[in-house]
Order: sequence, then structure tokens, then C-alpha cells
Amino acid sequence: MAQHIIPGTPPVTVALRRSSRARRISLRVSRLDGKVTLTIPSSVSEREAMAFAFEKQDWLRKQVAQQPETVVVAHGASVPVAGRPRLIVAGEGRSVRLGSDELSVPGKPEQVGRKVQGFLKELARHRLAEAVDHYGARLGRQPTKLTLRDTRSRWGSCSSTGALMFSWRLVMAAPDVLDYVAAHEVAHLKEMNHSQAFWNEVTVIHGPYEAARRWLRDHGQELHRYQFAA
Repeated sequence: MAQHIIPGTPPVTVALRRSSRARRISLRVSRLDGKVTLTIPSSVSEREAMAFAFEKQDWLRKQVAQQPETVVVAHGASVPVAGRPRLIVAGEGRSVRLGSDELSVPGKPEQVGRKVQGFLKELARHRLAEAVDHYGARLGRQPTKLTLRDTRSRWGSCSSTGALMFSWRLVMAAPDVLDYVAAHEVAHLKEMNHSQAFWNEVTVIHGPYEAARRWLRDHGQELHRYQFAA
């Protein structure tokens, strides 16, 4: 994708993408990382597209300014675990230790991000496996596989073969949010759609889910603001 700069304070970087399926010019600001994408039909010139972006520059700056600040995970930073902020402090021994308000991380300062990420992945695997077992037992079905990834576009998925995938960043959210996503994907083992029958299954095995679903929609992107590796 070609990149263009809209000068000003601050300057805005725009990634221009041509699409044979696009019927009009469209601008999108990612809620995950603030990236600005300008999608244009094949018949539209770059000059015309950028003229459109220049007209929208005040709106673009406002949208970019609303993106959450990136947090570099290091000593002194705060990272949420199970929905509760934990201050990262220097620790002793070999293992990361989770306290009520702190996360003790041993080793060299430059290793902190990687060690915290590894700890969160293992914690996510444990808690998601427990939740999937629990809701799978209620549904009467179990997945063929469970994997974790650092996905940007979805919190979980269920394949046609019954394999479940989750974002390990869910472990940073409150437990009820993680539980909802686990129940959501487990319900897909029976209903591979988002029909009313599917949502009925979610309600049966999980109970009310609207609050957790709304939190993910409104605040889920904030979990991607934490940068664990340089």
C-alpha cells in the first residue's frame, strides 16, 4: 500500500489501498492501532483520493487523538490481569509472581516485557482451558483443539472441525469477559452461525452475556495498547 502524509499538527500518515470491490472512496481509522487506511476504487486517481482525505483531515486528527496511548511493558508500568491493574516491580527467583496489586518480574530490565507476555499466555491458557471445559460440559460437546494467538480482528473463533482459537489478551480483561468469549466459541460447536438459536445456546450455558459483550465492543481495543516486545 502506498503511504501519503497529510501535513499539519500532528501530521497524519495515510495508507492508500486500491480495491476492485470498492464502489466509493472510504476512510477508516483502526481502533486497535490508529492506522489510517484510505480505500479507493480502481478507477479513482491518487490525487482525487488524497483530495478527499485532505477534506477530512480535521476528523482524522480527532479520531487518531482518541486512540489509547501505547504502554511499553517494563518496571514501573501497570498492566491489567483479570481486569485489575498490577504494578510491575522487580522480583527475585526465576518466576513471575502475581500479587493482588503487583506483578513481580525477576531478571534483567530488558527481559521484563517478554517475561510478562509469557506469564500472561500461560495464565490465559489455564483459565481458558478451564472455562472451555466448563461450558463444553454444559453443552455436551468439547473442542478438538484449543490454541492461543495475538489476534487483532477477533477475540476467538471456532473452525468447522471444532478447533477453538482465542486471543491470550483476554486474560487481561475481567473474568466475566473471558468467560463470555469462551462460552461464545463453545456454543459454536453446536451452532456455527449467529442465529437466534446460537444466542439461545450462549444464554443456556453462560447466562446473561450483554454486559461482557458490550465491554468488549467499547473497551476491548484497549487491551492491544500494551507492547510487550521492542
